[in-house]
Amino acid sequence: MKAAYKFASAASAVALSAALAIPGAVAVQFVAVSAAQAAVVNRVEVRGNQRVDADTVRNYITIKPGKSFSNSDIDDAVKALFGSGLFSDVRINQVGSTLVVQVSEYQVVNNVLFQGNKKLKDAALGGAVQLKPRGAFSQATLDSDAQSIKEAYKRVGRDDVTVGTKVIDLGENRVNVVFEINEGGRTKIAAINFVGNDAYGDRRLADIISTKRSSFLSFMLRDDIYDEDRLRADEEALRRFYFNHGYADFQVVSAFGELDEATNQYTITITVDEGQRYTFGDVTVESSIPEVDGASLQRLVETRKGDVYNAKDVEDSIIAITENVAGAGYAFAKVTPRGDRNFETRTISVAYTVDQGAKAYVERIEIRGNERTRDFVIRREFDVSEGDAFNQVLIQRAKKRLEALNFFEKVEVSTAPGSQPDQVVLVVDLVEKSTGEFSIGAGYSTGGDNAGPSVEGSITERNFLGRGQFIKFSAGGGKNSRDYSFSFTEPYFLGRRIAAGFDVFRQTRKYDNYDSDVTGGTIRFGLPITNNISTQLAYNISQEEYNLSKDCDSNGDGIPNPGCSVSQAIVNGVKDSPWIKSSVSGTLVYNTIDDMKSPHNGIYANFTTEVAGLGGDAKFVKFTGRASYYQTLSEELDIVGLVSAGGGHIQGFGDDGLRVFDQFKSNDRMIRGFKYNGIGPRDTATGEHLGGTTYFNASAEAQFPIPVVPESFGLRGAVFADAATLYGSKVSGVNFGTSTDMELRASVGVGLLWASPFGPLRIDYAMPVQKQEGDDTQEFNFGISTRF
Repeated sequence: MKAAYKFASAASAVALSAALAIPGAVAVQFVAVSAAQAAVVNRVEVRGNQRVDADTVRNYITIKPGKSFSNSDIDDAVKALFGSGLFSDVRINQVGSTLVVQVSEYQVVNNVLFQGNKKLKDAALGGAVQLKPRGAFSQATLDSDAQSIKEAYKRVGRDDVTVGTKVIDLGENRVNVVFEINEGGRTKIAAINFVGNDAYGDRRLADIISTKRSSFLSFMLRDDIYDEDRLRADEEALRRFYFNHGYADFQVVSAFGELDEATNQYTITITVDEGQRYTFGDVTVESSIPEVDGASLQRLVETRKGDVYNAKDVEDSIIAITENVAGAGYAFAKVTPRGDRNFETRTISVAYTVDQGAKAYVERIEIRGNERTRDFVIRREFDVSEGDAFNQVLIQRAKKRLEALNFFEKVEVSTAPGSQPDQVVLVVDLVEKSTGEFSIGAGYSTGGDNAGPSVEGSITERNFLGRGQFIKFSAGGGKNSRDYSFSFTEPYFLGRRIAAGFDVFRQTRKYDNYDSDVTGGTIRFGLPITNNISTQLAYNISQEEYNLSKDCDSNGDGIPNPGCSVSQAIVNGVKDSPWIKSSVSGTLVYNTIDDMKSPHNGIYANFTTEVAGLGGDAKFVKFTGRASYYQTLSEELDIVGLVSAGGGHIQGFGDDGLRVFDQFKSNDRMIRGFKYNGIGPRDTATGEHLGGTTYFNASAEAQFPIPVVPESFGLRGAVFADAATLYGSKVSGVNFGTSTDMELRASVGVGLLWASPFGPLRIDYAMPVQKQEGDDTQEFNFGISTRF
């Protein structure tokens, strides 16, 4: 409201009268205005205030008794009082020698109540509204809060929510605010339609985006919520996918959702323009810096002539060249790719140009939005610090690292001018998300050393105390197994990019004729070598105790009952337990997989060496390795080929040789169609498989979508062929009937893969087509899908 000023009105009236009655009106008006500007009052009186002290009101205005003031001073006073947020109305008038400040206070909110809410708790809604207990009430804020509640429900998939408001007057200028909420039903996504896509089918593109069509699992996965921000992120995911598969001209023409209010369902339409598919033409490196030889940098380039155009390879090449040149002392060097399209040959020639960029320094790194995550956790992901040379490539790499932490819903890195022309302020804006998880689940497995039904619960925190540390406690078991474990990982050990951690565990197993109890721990260190290669070193120690089962040894003296068919090798192993296994191990991992959840292209390979004998009773050297190669066979049909191969060998040393429990046992990762420990060397006397010292295996598989099942279910089919051999034994005192020499087994089958909310699950039906005497087959297998 505008204030009314009586003294100003009076001055205007006098000036007007003088102008009509006396010649020289201009001079008279000038005198009148001068008089108004020189107004003085003896006191300031505050009226209408109930809660706010009068002196508080006087402190907001600059007009003081005995001092002259003007109209602009009164305007400023009115603005200051309104700006305090304490008053709904302000009027200032001069009455004689008194300045009267008439105020109307806002009502005070006694409590904010939510009624009808179940999907969103009071705490979540309380954080979404501006009205707070003991705060000022205004109708405009109430209306705004009602809209904020609607937006909060939209983010959890409740677009048809209605929000009513009620204000209850409690007297003494206090009110209760009530939000009456009708949550409505879940807003679903009926369909996701792609328009303009020829190279890739709808199912393939639907697999790339995070927004999914509603299914019977959506209430658990929560991936069918329509959100504008998520849709924009899906657009970017599609761009990255096409740019990395040769479509350099790709663009998303439009992406929007239409809500059918009658059915409360969205239909999302994404229109794309794929453009042509390109391959790389000539690839060169040029340098305008005399001391930097462009030809010598060619080895760092990951793009090759004739390869399908890939934007990620271009980006990785820029990073590699930038880091190399910066390491040579040119901190401000800038690498710019210049592409030359040839529309006739559908090739893109790329020239990487190295220039001396403008000198700019990082004045400071300003981090905002991290209420829980500590600053140092964020800063350590940057390869630049305050005072370092500004390098955009390294900044973008840091952004990717922050996103990969999975601590934040959103990461934005921007720049602002510093205090000097050559200074830059890095601004990191973050939106945190929950990093703690509590899970409990049940399952069933037909293979492995813990076959049968099982249940497991775990508590995980990926960002412990905001320090970026990982902890996990899990406990579970089934009919014949019990498992307990605790893990801790510090990703930046001693301030360096070295992951250090430890694991402690206890495992109990019951087999046909014996039981095992293993208690142990591991201290491990992980180090990235390149973007694709990493290594892990570990020290492992465990105590292993074996006992014959009660059915086999009712007296508990370690001597099998008559009629108990148990190998003497197992009896000897039980007799010598418990023993200590102390070992060191090293693992090398090579990983170029495009998507670990749904791999379509790339290689995942690991090689591990373990040496036992640093104290303890076990003495051996063990080598194991496995490599898996994924390749998309049909982009249109989304058919993915997989070829994998692996092998292992264990060699004992010392006087005691190998224990029977140290040898390799077959499983479904080695070959399907056979029982766990169902192939390999057997004890002639009992027919038991005792494992082997050497194995080799190979598998070929094709994975494909199931046409009649929506892609949001996460179901895929597979056909496969496996081959393996397990042979050799160093266990003394046992006569082996078969498989001491290399003997091949093979099987073919079909499978069903499910990316379930509980983890990747798999069902396989495999039929052995080549087996050896004494092998134990198992055609049906169900359990956790272990791809890597």
